[in-house]
Amino acid sequence: MISGPVALRILLYSPHSSGRWGVDDARHAIWICQRSRGESAMSVLHELQEPEERLLPATLAATPSPAEAAQPFRIALVAMPFLATYAPSIQLGLLTAIGAERGFDVSSLHLNLDFARAIGNAQYNALCACGPNRLGEWLFAPAAFGDAAPDPLDLLLGEIDPVYADELSKDGLDAERLLHIRRVEAPAYIERLLDAVDWAAYQVVGFTSSFEQNAASFALATRLKARFPSLTTVFGGANFDGDMGIEWVRSIDSIDYAVIGEADAAFPELLHCLRTGTDPAHVAGVVCRRGGAVTPLKTGALKFKLDESPVPDYREYFERLDALDFLTRVERREIRVPFESARGCWWGAKHHCTFCGLNGSSMAYRSKSATKVIDELQILSRRHHSFNFFAVDNILDPVYLKTFFTQLTDNGSDYEFFYEIKSNLTRAQLRTLHEGGVRQMQPGIESLSTPVLKLMRKGVTGIQNVNLMRWARYYNIRVGWNLLYGFPHETAAHYAEQCQLMRKLHHLEPPNTRATRIAMQRFSPIFSDRANFPALYTRPSKNYAQVYPAHVRLEHAVYYFDYELENTLDEADFEETQDTVFAWKAAWDADRRPRMEFRHSPDFVQIEDRRDPLRPKSYSIEGTRAQLYAACSDEPHTPLGLQRLLNLDWSCERIQSALDAFEALGLSMREDHRYLSLALPASRWR
Repeated sequence: MISGPVALRILLYSPHSSGRWGVDDARHAIWICQRSRGESAMSVLHELQEPEERLLPATLAATPSPAEAAQPFRIALVAMPFLATYAPSIQLGLLTAIGAERGFDVSSLHLNLDFARAIGNAQYNALCACGPNRLGEWLFAPAAFGDAAPDPLDLLLGEIDPVYADELSKDGLDAERLLHIRRVEAPAYIERLLDAVDWAAYQVVGFTSSFEQNAASFALATRLKARFPSLTTVFGGANFDGDMGIEWVRSIDSIDYAVIGEADAAFPELLHCLRTGTDPAHVAGVVCRRGGAVTPLKTGALKFKLDESPVPDYREYFERLDALDFLTRVERREIRVPFESARGCWWGAKHHCTFCGLNGSSMAYRSKSATKVIDELQILSRRHHSFNFFAVDNILDPVYLKTFFTQLTDNGSDYEFFYEIKSNLTRAQLRTLHEGGVRQMQPGIESLSTPVLKLMRKGVTGIQNVNLMRWARYYNIRVGWNLLYGFPHETAAHYAEQCQLMRKLHHLEPPNTRATRIAMQRFSPIFSDRANFPALYTRPSKNYAQVYPAHVRLEHAVYYFDYELENTLDEADFEETQDTVFAWKAAWDADRRPRMEFRHSPDFVQIEDRRDPLRPKSYSIEGTRAQLYAACSDEPHTPLGLQRLLNLDWSCERIQSALDAFEALGLSMREDHRYLSLALPASRWR
């Protein structure tokens, strides 16, 4: 059996080492010796200060002795601010379950909840929504980096997007309050955590980090390493994908290891290495520092058999919520339990949307069987007494429309879901979603202009997007969507036409926010494909420099970039678009929400148009024209298609003239030769 000191020698003489060891090698070496008997770590390190020969190949350090195996080996997985409070972390839940399945003692700690309680849940979640401004990271920068944090302290406040600033002010988050959180409450929270958890009981602490979780995680990791030098830290999550993870390992001393990409296989293998004294640097997907440099990344295989994944363990999240007791009853009802039914993006694998960087290194699409997901939902529902679920999938598997949702309907389940879908679904498919429990969805609508959608590579048309919005409204499914602009080769005419259309749609759900210029995200085609997207400049978004120390190479570490692409319109060209969106949102938020509905019988249609509640209108349509309007309600049709569908003796020209008259009244829309009626059926549900 190989002793700890021999394993230490193996580590320092291993082929990946330069033969010169540094502080990171020493930390790992000391940890090995502390878990073994015999020689002290310092005696071995003294012996190896001037190594002249290699002793043994690194692969020999494999299994612990029975005494070592009997020693405690506990792992804590931590979620820090700014993870929103309305759901547990699926990363923590899944890795906790995977660790337990592999025989490890893993605990999750949703410490983000403690900060939400400290500053107030409303203010906390308002800060969670400000990701593009890096405000959450800025609040924890002094706690994370001390004197190395950029100065002055109020540097970022003057550059917050005015729309976000207005929203923050509604929750009492003015400049004075934000500065107090940064200077007082964030550091105090980190200090409290040091005593709130028995960290000495853990040998490994892992941090999951996505979007605004870096600085708070670095702050706690730094303080933990200072108090418990033998503690091993592991980082992972979306912020550590690709080059970002390598740079954070290089530049942040409190990171011992990072898992880059999917962690299903890498994480338990890393834990096995740490428990047995084997060097984790050889694990696919794991990097660390050795000899002053980051070890080479070996790319691991993606997990394709998702049915083998265990049910996420969220028990600690709900226990902590109960113990902290800071949510109101209304807020508690908003909690959604995350689940995973697929990974990757089947559309992006074929046609990567030009602005999307969400999938990073894992675009390949994989989904679970419907039976597996239904079994998981039953377990999670019973375990947490919840019927409110949140699918973390980037896109719905189309097969689920014939399997998963129909089975849920047949079972009589009362689950309610949020799902991300592709916006080319039909009325019948949306009815299937409604009957299966979907109550909120994000359908990837980013424009209502087909020419702009083609520039995005979305694979849908404007008329399809509008029809999805219609039937989602009819079936009472909330739609979250965005209106984006800033794509190369778009024209002012595209947006003028879109504005004309939007003025007809006040009875449908408006975009979540104002129209927004596309963000440049790492891993997106507009970031990586300079041949097709030539840029005047690209550089890390300026707010990052107001968060991170100067030694961090931001071009490698960050997700968002400031840029200017060639062949794009000026900001002034979108003023009408912004005004039109604001008017739409104002109409939707009014006391009397706009609506437009129709009733029909054979050869007769009556339309009640209350899109402007102060000027209601009514239209009566008879005969063949009534048949045409009703037929164009389910889906868009061409005059020729209607002629055949309804077996009409009217010519296509006469049909088109009738349809054009509807469009002129604002009762329908036209895209090329296809027409869509805009009013919704008044009956529920057919």
